Amino acid sequence: MTRCPHHRMGPLPEFFAPGEEDVKRIVTPSGDKMWLVRDYALGRLVLADPRFSRAAAVGPDAPTYNDAQPVPESMMSMDGSEHARLRKTVTGAFTARKMAAMAPGIEKLTDRYLDALEAAGPGADIMEHLGTPLPLDVLCQLLGVPLEDSERFRGWVEVLFDISASTPQEKGRKRLELSAYMADLLAAKRGAPQDDLLSSLIAAQDDGRLSPGELITLGLTLLMAGYGTTVGQIALNLHVLLSEPGAYQELVDHPERVDATVEELMRLSPTTPLSFSRVATEPVRLGSALVRAGDAVVVSLLNGNRDGKVYPDPEFLEPEGRDPVHLTFGHGLHRCLGAPLGRIQLQIVFARLVGRFPGLRFADLPEPAVWKDGMGTRGFARIHVDW
Repeated sequence: MTRCPHHRMGPLPEFFAPGEEDVKRIVTPSGDKMWLVRDYALGRLVLADPRFSRAAAVGPDAPTYNDAQPVPESMMSMDGSEHARLRKTVTGAFTARKMAAMAPGIEKLTDRYLDALEAAGPGADIMEHLGTPLPLDVLCQLLGVPLEDSERFRGWVEVLFDISASTPQEKGRKRLELSAYMADLLAAKRGAPQDDLLSSLIAAQDDGRLSPGELITLGLTLLMAGYGTTVGQIALNLHVLLSEPGAYQELVDHPERVDATVEELMRLSPTTPLSFSRVATEPVRLGSALVRAGDAVVVSLLNGNRDGKVYPDPEFLEPEGRDPVHLTFGHGLHRCLGAPLGRIQLQIVFARLVGRFPGLRFADLPEPAVWKDGMGTRGFARIHVDW
């Protein structure tokens, strides 16, 4: 079996290192104190228990992990009925039937970018030619954003998601630019609706289910939440397959294992190593720790996914898949709404890759894969490959 040891996880804070404590007190990069939950079962409890509030975690005085937190008006920052109301307006866009209908379009886009990779020749950066542009194009198609605007979106979103490379002032300016663009696009679609998600959200606002501000914020949330995570997951999955001897060839020889292997790769190396933080609304016992009302708690999805009490030999990739389900997409009411879309993209990308480039490998360079720096999600800025 392929092994993906923890020391290959790239640049991560010290508290992600394997250890005995299931719940521990940490100091975040922003200087605040939080409880870090590293246990799978306790992590699921925190992610699903209403005593741990997302809304309280984005309040003005709440402890923060970094400055890339969602805005309070975002669906990801709400609890209870308000969260359910907004989520209900978009749930239908991510059904199995909708994803099946999108698959042929995703396949065509993937083939087009693989053509570009092949044309660039051995030594090309697979992130530039496939991993970065594909997820944004898929989201633009889903939402109804003109594909010619995707590069503008990419520039805005990457600034909003970095945690050290840009100032809060730059983030604020980019957020205003992006919000203004979304408002203009929604106004244009109102006069000429199409078969896309933004048009259906406009109809929801017209029916009184969304306010004008919620309409804009929800459109931006869907775009931003689905972009960086999928880009990063393509890169991380590929890095594991090319780093471990024989792993990629195993998938070439057994393409029927692509779906299960993709699932395992997401477990082993999640793009988002931490959940969004939550704040306890009353005292809660978590293992040996007593979390007091007002304390912030964050779940290590990475450590939970490698919990040896749940997954035998957790550092090994099991090509037949594993039970129970991993935490990469979260759990509970805030479980990632776009999980079906992210999953189908990854499945298509790796099925197409192993079929078309059976000899894919790292380029013969001193540093063919370069980690991203200062971003809220994990991934690679560049991965140069030969075939």
